[in-house]
Amino acid sequence: MEFVLILIVIVAIGFFLFSRQSKANKAAALANAKADARRVIEMLGGQVFNLTGTDEASRQALADASERYNAAASQIEQATTAQQAAFAKQSAMEGLYYVRAARTAMGIDPGPPLQQLAGQRGAGEVTEDRRIQFDGRQIQASPGPTAATPNYYPGGRVAGRPVPEGWYSEPWWKPALVAGAWGVGSVLLFDALFDGMHGVSYGASGFESGYGSGFDQGYQQGLDQSQFADSGQGQDVSWNDNNGWDAGSGGWDSGSSDSGSSCGGGGSSCGGGGCGGGCGGGGD
Repeated sequence: MEFVLILIVIVAIGFFLFSRQSKANKAAALANAKADARRVIEMLGGQVFNLTGTDEASRQALADASERYNAAASQIEQATTAQQAAFAKQSAMEGLYYVRAARTAMGIDPGPPLQQLAGQRGAGEVTEDRRIQFDGRQIQASPGPTAATPNYYPGGRVAGRPVPEGWYSEPWWKPALVAGAWGVGSVLLFDALFDGMHGVSYGASGFESGYGSGFDQGYQQGLDQSQFADSGQGQDVSWNDNNGWDAGSGGWDSGSSDSGSSCGGGGSSCGGGGCGGGCGGGGD
């Protein structure tokens, strides 16, 4: 009987120590993830507050970057897990893509390359100018900013379907962002706009199923999330000390950028004319 009591005490002590260590590990992981996210959010804020658009394309891109900054700042304040902090970092990274787009539209150095966003690789990119008539209106796509295509999208998933990176005459993905689902006719629009385009290696069926290209959807999302959640191995984009953008002036310092492994996140992709309801279910 005495042996049983001793065994129970030992097990109880072991469980207590294990629980305490587990809580400590989670707290440390959350602290590290939040610090990593805040670093990227601060980078984004430095650019958003110090750049002024000079044309419609750059102004729209900076407006989208500002939306992502606000969303990321809100998300990080509410984050209680490392994954939630990773979502905030993802939102901020999306904002940095819009900053690069704005700088490109203004004809200034876009800055150092950025890590890929979740779903970006599989979504593809616009590689040629396209112009179609759809539902009584003209829709255009272009690899770069033009007067006719001022709406940028960094590439990724919106309501479970891939949207290629590029510049568009209108944010045709926005209704799906707001509603959380694609409307009737979206597959026909995608097919007409991207059929045969070299940078989009999947067709209407791949768009409709949410498959995209490159990897199976589940594998790609899992890879993106695992890479992004590992805040210790994310890309280190320096913005000061002669290593990247100088967030204080909004300019570009010609120093180098230290980039590590790609890290994605399960966060939303928003922008391109607005972010419906913050960061909740897809991207803009």
